[in-house]
Amino acid sequence: MQILVAGGAGYIGSHVAWQLVQRGHEVIVYDDLSTGHRFLVDGLPCVVANIADPEKLAGALRGVSAVMHFADRSQATESVEDPKKYFENNLQGGLQLLHAVLQQGTPYFVYSSSCAVYGLPREVPIVEEAPRIPITPYGASKLAFEHFLEAYSKAYGLRFVSLRYFNAAGADEGGTIGELHQPETHLIPRALEVAAGLRKELEIYGTDYPTADGTGVRDYVHVCDLAEGHLRALEYLVGGGQPTAFNLGTGTGSSILTVLATVEEVTGHPIRKRFCPRRPGDPPVLVADAQRARDTLCWKPSRSLREMVASAWNWMGSIPQAAAPEQWKRENRPA
Repeated sequence: MQILVAGGAGYIGSHVAWQLVQRGHEVIVYDDLSTGHRFLVDGLPCVVANIADPEKLAGALRGVSAVMHFADRSQATESVEDPKKYFENNLQGGLQLLHAVLQQGTPYFVYSSSCAVYGLPREVPIVEEAPRIPITPYGASKLAFEHFLEAYSKAYGLRFVSLRYFNAAGADEGGTIGELHQPETHLIPRALEVAAGLRKELEIYGTDYPTADGTGVRDYVHVCDLAEGHLRALEYLVGGGQPTAFNLGTGTGSSILTVLATVEEVTGHPIRKRFCPRRPGDPPVLVADAQRARDTLCWKPSRSLREMVASAWNWMGSIPQAAAPEQWKRENRPA
């Protein structure tokens, strides 16, 4: 099957692209490289263009049987500071992609959604039927696009799955691809930067949450397990499955301090911490109920938190120097 992976040069998209190739699919990466990296998908055809470009989309979609959409902007804090950028890309650009999909008659669509659609959950673990009340422009854009998909399905017969995943972490076990954001905002890679001497300390926002150690609890899921979930979702659609949404998470929460203890264990280096007040809107606990994905997709994440940290640490040491952020380059590392 020929599959277009929009945003396929990014963190999660590149892992999905390579898993698709390993399963025998023909993959076309579509990415404007504003946050993605061409070297993550070296060897795969890549259309360098924005999803708001109808001509490039029309050409890229010819002969394609499925689209996997990862081309959203995805930083919640940045979305609060610049919501316009998020609505233009995630909604206006996303609509251009949907229009092109309809025009080309592409039958299957898998959307990279997020647990951010739930906002501050009333109950944990979170089921798919939980109220969707996002608290950031990023979450609002994800929810709006889910509504677009639902409307297009009813009106035009679009076959889609929305995958609401929780905290992606880790890297390909071979060390060839992994997480590379500039600047980095995610907990595990930031902690690894401290362990490697590339960052002085790690800020921890909030130590007075109603959790076992007072720090926020999140559901971390290995990026390779997430990639497998996308392939299972596509198989579900091809097999006649109806449009729906699935949570992708482990169902197990880990506090920030638990994650940092794991980083210290894996790397053998202490993590210097700076404790800060809570950030407005941060939920105390976000943990998935992914039973629907287990039952319907036969999807079950298999990798532990330790494996997530170890694979990310391995990736950090193997990233090509030409592609590394300035603070990662060997000549800029402290002696």
